[in-house]
Amino acid sequence: MVRVVLVDDDRLIIRGLTAILPWAELGCEVVGTAMDGQEGLRLIRELKPDLLLTDIRMPNMDGLTMAAAVRSEFPDIQMSVLTAYRDFEYARQAIRLGVCRYLLKPSDLEELKEAVTEMKARLERNGSLPAGETAENEAAHSYLVAKTLEWMRERCTEHITLQDAADHVYVSQWHLSKLINRETGLGFLELLSRMRVDRARELLDDPAHRISDVAYLAGFSDVAHFSRTFKKVTGQTPGEYRASPRPAEPGE
Repeated sequence: MVRVVLVDDDRLIIRGLTAILPWAELGCEVVGTAMDGQEGLRLIRELKPDLLLTDIRMPNMDGLTMAAAVRSEFPDIQMSVLTAYRDFEYARQAIRLGVCRYLLKPSDLEELKEAVTEMKARLERNGSLPAGETAENEAAHSYLVAKTLEWMRERCTEHITLQDAADHVYVSQWHLSKLINRETGLGFLELLSRMRVDRARELLDDPAHRISDVAYLAGFSDVAHFSRTFKKVTGQTPGEYRASPRPAEPGE
């Protein structure tokens, strides 16, 4: 039997999907249900289902990032979305990230059965193919790394960890670390240091900031560490960088 997990923040929809669809006739078994995305991801990691039918717009969750996380961390799972969110671009992005069907609530029984049948067919097709990355998997990887880098730039002056970043994009820290390294050639801490150095460069352009102040404002724990990291990245000490001439802005 094909194993299915259902995720929706509406208890009535979960009950309806469980009761109305002829799962046994479709060759499927509902092995778990969840009422929010975080619990859904926990179930997926625990139960490793074959199919996922989920809402994509739930409280406190970025639905596209969740879809990318599922596709990236669990590439064999086939996923369809059942949602009230009517937005063509959102649907297009979801499908690019590996969603099989994007169904609008209220969906009728035949639409739901067709979605399950198509997910099963994809599962069988993928099972007969040589192992390797699909375009959908690659798109999901890139989407997650882009979201992570955006989040890191916004918070690079704060005390953030790889686990914090992984929580933000709904994957394990081990998986995110692998994706970041593959996409950028750098580790999380090195990327974070470079972002802090970029912020320090901006601050150093303002002579009102002392170098010791810049270190802390850019997110470094002490001035010595800041100076070592700044020189490693730029080839100059913070003082040398401040004293060096800047290229003229266009039009100056």
